[in-house]
Parts: sequence; C-alpha cells; structure tokens
Amino acid sequence: MDTTFTFDYVWMPLVFFISLFIFSIFKVLREYERGVIFFLGRFQKVKGPGLIIVIPLIQQIVRVDLRTIVMDVPTQDVISRDNVSVKVNAVLYFKVVDPEKAIIQVEDFLAATSQLSQTTLRSVLGQHELDDMLAERDQLNTDIQSILDKQTDAWGIKVSNVEIKHVDLDESMIRAIAQQAEAERTRRAKVIHALGENEASEQLLRAANTLAKQPQALQLRYLHTLTEIAGDKSNTIIFPVPMDFMQGLKQIFDNKVTK
Repeated sequence: MDTTFTFDYVWMPLVFFISLFIFSIFKVLREYERGVIFFLGRFQKVKGPGLIIVIPLIQQIVRVDLRTIVMDVPTQDVISRDNVSVKVNAVLYFKVVDPEKAIIQVEDFLAATSQLSQTTLRSVLGQHELDDMLAERDQLNTDIQSILDKQTDAWGIKVSNVEIKHVDLDESMIRAIAQQAEAERTRRAKVIHALGENEASEQLLRAANTLAKQPQALQLRYLHTLTEIAGDKSNTIIFPVPMDFMQGLKQIFDNKVTK
C-alpha cells in the first residue's frame, strides 16, 4: 500500500510534465499567419501555415500576421509652402510580405511604420501650397505612398495605399479663402462679359459690312423692326429713321441756308 502510493506520487507529476511538453511542441498557424523560428537565438526559417513543430527551450517562434493592416495616421500640424497652418490626418494600408525582415530588421514594424508615415506626411505636404492640398489629393497620396513603400521595403513591408482624409483650416483662413473665391468668380464674370462684348462687336461689324454691300437689306431690316414694334401693346411707337435719310435732310437744309 505504501509502495503504490510512493509510485503514484513520483510518476504522476513526471507524466504530467511530459504530456505538457509534448503538447507544447505542436503549434497551429492560420492561413494568414507565419512563424519566424529562432534556433538558440539564431534565425532558422519561416514556417506555416498549418501544423508545425517547435521544440521548447531550443526554438522560439514569433507569429506574424500577413493580412493588410489599416493604420490611422494621427492629425499632424503642417505648414504649407505658402505659410498656411493646417491640420491633416490620413489612413495607411500596408502588409508584411517578408516576415523574416519584419522581425529581424526592425524592433517593432508597426510603431516604425506609424512614425515614418507621420514624418513623411508632414514632409511631403510642407512642400506644396494649400491649393495643391485641396485640389490634388490623388497626386499627393501617390507621392506619399511611393516614398513610404520605398523606405519600408528593407523591413519587408509593402505599402499599398495612402489616403488623406481631412485638411482642417482655421476660421480666419476659411473666411480668407471664401473672399478669394468670391474675387475669383467676379474676375471670371468680368472676363466673360468682356469676351461677350468682343464677340458681339465682331458680329456687328460683319453685319454692317453685309448691309453696306446690299442697301435693300437695310430697308428690309427697317421694315422688320417696324413689324416688331407694331406687335407690342403700347400706345407710343417710335419709328427709327435711317442715318442716310437724316444726312439727306441735312444736305437739303444746308443748301437752303446757302441760298
């Protein structure tokens, strides 16, 4: 009786630890996960997905997620090239394409990518004027994405897209931009009006040349004008008199005065 109790007391913990050791050897990695294996502190290989074997105490595993990561870039204070202070935030899309580099070449690839995206956002937008930030977002997104993708390539990270979400301005700057837009619309209206006057004068010149070649056309135009006036419901009708008729009366009057 005492022998059996002693046997159980000695072997049961040993069997428990051996079972725990055997179960700890097996690791299951999902389809989007990879395991970076280190053998006695040195990089060995990248394993996964599926069932893999990792020997405790001798091998260590670091799990890496290969799915696209959506990172919100915090709001940054940016001074544009025309000395306008704005607040800009963005969203960053990237994923790990080389788990070995992502773990070995950088301490924390998430923090490093976040800090790099913030500094790149300030640097790129600071080289452009405010109008470019508001009107050319697609080009700015492409420039920021290419710069980040080039710098994070050594970390095994692929930056797929960058989108600027908001460009916030001060109230005083918003009023100034509104005044500028109003002045621009007034300028365009004046230019359009001047172009219309220019085109109208050209058309009137052509019409005058045509009427000068055919005097009968001037008479027909005169009769057409009288027809339009007669159609109005008014008590007063003004008859336009051709300038040639007035010149003829002036000549007759001058002749009488001379005699």
